[in-house]
Parts: sequence; C-alpha cells; structure tokens
Amino acid sequence: MLVLGLETSCDETGVALYDSERGLLADALFSQIDLHRAYGGVVPELASRDHVKRMLPLIRQVLEEAGRTAQDIDAIAYTAGPGLVGALLVGASCAQALAFAWEIPALGVHHMEGHLLAPMLEEQPPQFPFVALLVSGGHTQLVRVDGIGRYALLGESLDDAAGEAFDKTAKMLGLVYPGGPEIARLAERGVPGRFVFPRPMTDRPGLDFSFSGLKTFALNTWQQQRTGGESDEQVRCDIALAFQQAVVETLTIKCKRALKHTHLKSLVIAGGVSANQALRSGLEKMLKELGGQVFYARPRFCTDNGAMIAYAGCQRLLAGQQDGPAIGVQARWPMEQLLPL
Repeated sequence: MLVLGLETSCDETGVALYDSERGLLADALFSQIDLHRAYGGVVPELASRDHVKRMLPLIRQVLEEAGRTAQDIDAIAYTAGPGLVGALLVGASCAQALAFAWEIPALGVHHMEGHLLAPMLEEQPPQFPFVALLVSGGHTQLVRVDGIGRYALLGESLDDAAGEAFDKTAKMLGLVYPGGPEIARLAERGVPGRFVFPRPMTDRPGLDFSFSGLKTFALNTWQQQRTGGESDEQVRCDIALAFQQAVVETLTIKCKRALKHTHLKSLVIAGGVSANQALRSGLEKMLKELGGQVFYARPRFCTDNGAMIAYAGCQRLLAGQQDGPAIGVQARWPMEQLLPL
C-alpha cells in the first residue's frame, strides 16, 4: 500500500510517501520558523495561510522524488489533531478533496501517535511493549505502549510542556524563537554549577511533570544577575545550562521511575525536544545503568513531519480503518481514545 502523508498541525508543512513493503520513499518539509520568529511564537492564522500555499507544491515534489504519480497512491493519511484547528483544517480539507477526486480512502491520524511511532522508521525500531516519553512544545507525557492504539497514560505535565518552557525561558533571556535550539546552543558555553535550578516534582512520588515554576526560577535568576551588573551574555549561557540540566534531569528521573513501575527496559523518546543532545545523552546513560535501551527518531523526524503521519496512517489503513468524506479535526484528542489494532 502506498500512502501519502500530510502533516499540518502547527507551523511545519510535511508531506511524505510511505510504501508498506518498501518503506519511506520520499518526504519533504517546509518550516515556517522564519515567518513566526518576528512574532516570538506561532501565529495560528499565518500558519494556516502558509499551509495552503505550500501543500500542493510539496505533494508534487515528493511524487517526483519517489518517481510516482497520483494514480499510484492507494490512500491518504492526514493529521486530524491535536493541534491548531485552522492548520489542521487545511490538511484535512486537502486530504479529503484529493481522496474524493482520486477515489481512494483517507484517514485522520493522531499527531502524537505519529511522533510515538516515528522511531519505527529507523533501521533498528523498538519492539512492543515499551515506555514512551512524548516531549514537545505542546506535550510532555509518559505513556506505556503495548501496541498501536494500546496506550496507557502514566503521567503528564500539569502546566507548561517542556518545549513550551524552553521557548518561554528563551524569550525571557532575549533569545529568538524557537527557544529549544537557542538554549542548547548557549548551554554549551555555560559554567557548570554556577546556578542550580530545582528539579520540579521529583521530591514526591508520581510521574506527572510541572515546568512552570522552573521558568519562573529562570526569570528571577536572570533579573537578579542583571541587577548585579554581570555580563549579560555569560549570565545567559550559565542560566541556559542550569535550565537545560534541570529539565533533562527531571525527565530522566521520571523516565527511570516509569520504567521501574512498568518493569520494562525499552524507552522511546519522541517529539521536538527529543532532538536535544543533552537529553539523549542523559537517557542513554540511565538506560545503560538499567540494562535497557533507548530509541529515538533521526533528528529531522523528531520535529513535525509527514513521514510519521504516513507511517502511522499506513498501519491503521492496512487494518481496514478509514474515514468518511466528512472533514473533522480535534484541537484536543486524548490518545487513550484511539482504537487498538
């Protein structure tokens, strides 16, 4: 089965072709980072308009790269949520229109299920069951995964997602959007141990997260140091390092708890923040001590992309799932509501 995957949940337009027998044939992505950077974050209306502009050229591009035509496509998978409603509607409308015109099925895919399954595109994919850490700008969740659609939520952020905290902290330090790569870049020049930030909610049992207070701690530290006449650039670097260390260690502690709670030895990390090298190193070290293994997607498949949607959609389409012609998206969509395969 040849599946066309469309991703439009936020500020990146992703398109890919996935073959159930040959694997990923082609993928293309247009990032709107430069468009939104001037505003310090994603502007939903601008995101939707740009998806309209980029979608068809990207579809033509992947077809050409794969050496395929529209007549070769067997089905279309598109992101149906969670995400920005306007952006989701662009992808859903395009997918359903093409499916109607080409007389093929279409299926709405859960965005976070796409992220969760992205490591399956690698040469050494994880085997079920495993614990998944979904960590992005909009989500921070720990999930037990026993199969596609067989998910049990173990813990989640009670306020800001980890990626959201990175963006907001970067904004407070005068850095540009997106904040994750900027914080990581400055952290490389930070002085270890100069500032020590709290590891939120690690002093009590449980697998939930909270990053809002960590963001406030960073702001207070920044304001205190500026009052003291310190060099702004070095203070930024030191705060960035302390903030990143706090997030990484907090996530590592919670992942270790989740693995012990479930008696599993495999951990999948997915979502944009999973591209952070400090996080990868910390989790790899922890899993090595436990005698387990950590899995993640290649860096370009950590952030939003069409390949993960095409893969996730293909698995469900092969199982016989498909949507009717109605266009429906969900801004919020708990993964536990998904049907198991």
